[in-house]
Amino acid sequence: MAGHSKFKNIMHRKGAQDKKRSASFSKMSREITVAAKMGLPDPDMNPRLRAAVNAAKAASVPKDNIQRSIDKASRGDAENYEEVRYEGFGPGGVSLIIEALTDNRNRTATNVRTAVAKNGGNLGASGSVSHGFDRVGLINYPASAGDAEKVFEAALEAGAEDVTSSDEGHEIWTAQGDLHEVARALEPVLGQAEGAKLAWRPQVSVAVGEDDAATLFKLIDTLDDDDDVQTVWGNYEVSDEVMERLG
Repeated sequence: MAGHSKFKNIMHRKGAQDKKRSASFSKMSREITVAAKMGLPDPDMNPRLRAAVNAAKAASVPKDNIQRSIDKASRGDAENYEEVRYEGFGPGGVSLIIEALTDNRNRTATNVRTAVAKNGGNLGASGSVSHGFDRVGLINYPASAGDAEKVFEAALEAGAEDVTSSDEGHEIWTAQGDLHEVARALEPVLGQAEGAKLAWRPQVSVAVGEDDAATLFKLIDTLDDDDDVQTVWGNYEVSDEVMERLG
């Protein structure tokens, strides 16, 4: 198990939280609905639903919203969403994996392709970039969960494979099949996680300069604004100096 690397968060950067709040709630509700439809509507009996509910609670989604999403799935009157993945390249040769939940595949494909093309990138065929990523589990905890040593020891005991700690929080990495088991084992020690999901972790990171970084972040923000897009993963790494210049 590796130590405390300086591996940067590969999920899309966090934008202005207030502006994104409503869209974020909608995306979380959609994930809850899909998870509830795919398994039992009881979070204790459905690991994916449990992770979705915990993430929603951590983001302060109202309990009524969470229960409404579960109830819609239980009654069978929720929209039928399918999981879709797009792969391609962004500015500076960055590899991107875009995950979506959609009830209209054509609409989503058009929106994603347009956003990528207008911001210095292009979509590729399925598998064009995913071979450069590992499919793993990712559990997120806030910095307040404990210091790096406490979180590392807890993760090691729970069966995780790697931990990345920074001032922003802790990322606990697991084998793909161990995600929910490790997440459950961590709760008594670290409390409720901010999120637990399957992730795409790049095998090699690409350093991105200031101009490409500005365009890349614009692309990611555009994708993030799309209701169908759930998560954007990439193999980019932007230095602190570049981030400061970008403001």
